[in-house]
Amino acid sequence: MKSICVYCGSSPGATPAYAEAARKLAQEMVKNNIALVYGGGNVGLMGIIATEIMKLGGEATGVIPKALLDKELGHNGLTRLHIVKDMHERKAMMAELSDGFVAMPGGMGTLEELFEVLTWAQLGFHYKPICLYNVEGFYNNLIAFVDHLVSERFVSADQSKLMMHEADPAMLIERFQTFTPSYITKWADREAVANLVP
Repeated sequence: MKSICVYCGSSPGATPAYAEAARKLAQEMVKNNIALVYGGGNVGLMGIIATEIMKLGGEATGVIPKALLDKELGHNGLTRLHIVKDMHERKAMMAELSDGFVAMPGGMGTLEELFEVLTWAQLGFHYKPICLYNVEGFYNNLIAFVDHLVSERFVSADQSKLMMHEADPAMLIERFQTFTPSYITKWADREAVANLVP
């Protein structure tokens, strides 16, 4: 585990607990010689975790589309900052540079990035760990909704385990370091399909 991609908000959120959690994750990453890969911004939780990583002597790589460079205020103090043409290139590069993925509290963009890498894992396009950093129970409702997807037979129980969740950053890092990839086949629910046939 050399680098982790962290998806997080370009806002600091409603409570200082989110910023503190970002700093704690940064501290655990640096302590374990794990580099940060993220969206390249200098605002919100994005800026907080990157600044903390650099302050502690770690490595941070940002990937930001040219169109967002001004809006998200590209971070000038990183180890490296890649400026790319669009969001597709951004997400592909972030995934390629990373050995795992963490979703901190964030908004629509964070959720979109999270579910894209979950879908890629479900389809067997990568075998990297994915974890919600469940600060102050931020993701409790999402975790419950994924359980609902399982009960409604749109996601298998095994596939739901692709989305790990931890509130403790040290435990999160430990789970990543001990993660054993396994391929979970994406298959149609054959019993449910059979019941639709007259």
